[in-house]
Amino acid sequence: MRVGVMIGPERGDSSKKVGRMIDDVLWAEEAGLDTAWIPQVPTDFDALIAVSLMGARTRRIELGTAVVPLQAQHPIALARQALSAQAATGGRLTLGVGPSHHWIVRDMLGLPYEKPAAYTRDYLDVLDAALRGPGDVDVENDSFTVHNPLGIGPVARMPVMVAALGPVMLKIAGERADGTVLWMADERAVADHVAPRITKAAQEAGRPAPRIVAGIPVCLCRPSEVDAARERANRILGEAEISPNYQRLLDTGEAKDVGDLCAAGDEEAIAARFRRFRDAGVTDLSVRLLPIGEGREQLVASKRRTREVLAGIAADLR
Repeated sequence: MRVGVMIGPERGDSSKKVGRMIDDVLWAEEAGLDTAWIPQVPTDFDALIAVSLMGARTRRIELGTAVVPLQAQHPIALARQALSAQAATGGRLTLGVGPSHHWIVRDMLGLPYEKPAAYTRDYLDVLDAALRGPGDVDVENDSFTVHNPLGIGPVARMPVMVAALGPVMLKIAGERADGTVLWMADERAVADHVAPRITKAAQEAGRPAPRIVAGIPVCLCRPSEVDAARERANRILGEAEISPNYQRLLDTGEAKDVGDLCAAGDEEAIAARFRRFRDAGVTDLSVRLLPIGEGREQLVASKRRTREVLAGIAADLR
């Protein structure tokens, strides 16, 4: 199992975020981590621009978006942006996309959120054709009528991952993509719900075994602090639980909230949790570092210690 780290988004002065993201990805590469996953959230930096910046400063590490919402831009625009970012990274981009959630698409953007799975299929028709460029992109389906010349193509094959939580989306991800990117999926949800469905769909489509990227918070702490770490995860990361999509995914597993998903405790406890995800069928972990402490000095020290432990565990699991 490969281990990577989430980089951004984070609160704070926008003028300082770029420097912090660059510092984080340089650490991840130097520490030997396999991947850096950049979330795309409504209130923060553009993930593909962040990938391009990180790619210009790194040499080896895979850079992935987790994930770009499909409804926010036309598939030709997304393809052009992704191909540009892939060139900037020297072919190290993995493009994670997904149909997002009603509270982003409908409530924030004012766009329709009807039949997201069907929309995803139609979107992938155009995106796949564009990513095979250069050349003319000619696609007509229920959602798009596209006749667009595109003068750029991939510098290397670009893996595409589709965020998939329910059975229909997992089937699409298996049939049409290189895997899926998850959030709010515990070990049981992966083993009983995600892995069987996406793997079966890939097999029936004649595709290679899919990657399953699971995002989880990680907090290195004393055993006596585990409850506090889980409470902190719920306080900082719990907003997304309002989504019915995530609620249905939680129902397929044993976790009730993001605090239950948090790998919290000493190094041995964190490593054991990682192994359980691996045994459930996860091919990649995307770690959201969750430092603990009172005040900036303690939080910085906690983040540093967690990084050191994470690098060691990642090397053992590789």
